[in-house]
Amino acid sequence: MARPASKQPTEVELKILNVLWKQGACSVKKVHEALGKSTEYTTVLKMMRIMKDKNLVRRDETQRAHVYKAVSGEQETQQHYLRDLLPRLFRGSRKLLILQALSTQPASAKELNEILGMIREMENKK
Repeated sequence: MARPASKQPTEVELKILNVLWKQGACSVKKVHEALGKSTEYTTVLKMMRIMKDKNLVRRDETQRAHVYKAVSGEQETQQHYLRDLLPRLFRGSRKLLILQALSTQPASAKELNEILGMIREMENKK
């Protein structure tokens, strides 16, 4: 039996979403140009149609060109996937998630100070 189609974005879909988050609503042509010529225009168009079916993007029907916009913002999408990932992969431990993220690619002293500052800010808001 076939596995049901995932509503989560694939790697290519995330690349397209990153273009839309950075540039805002874009035509397929602009997304294609931003991704580089290694991806065929027709592939980008097909992927964006699939993303529309998955409710990841919306198409502006008032324009002649195929103009798409991300349904959710970048931060909202990141939070959604972290809420899903945290209990499944890190047993609900924020500490494990952060340690794994920092051990995968070490942070600079500046980044660590910024992270500590953000944590202190969050603590002060409680």
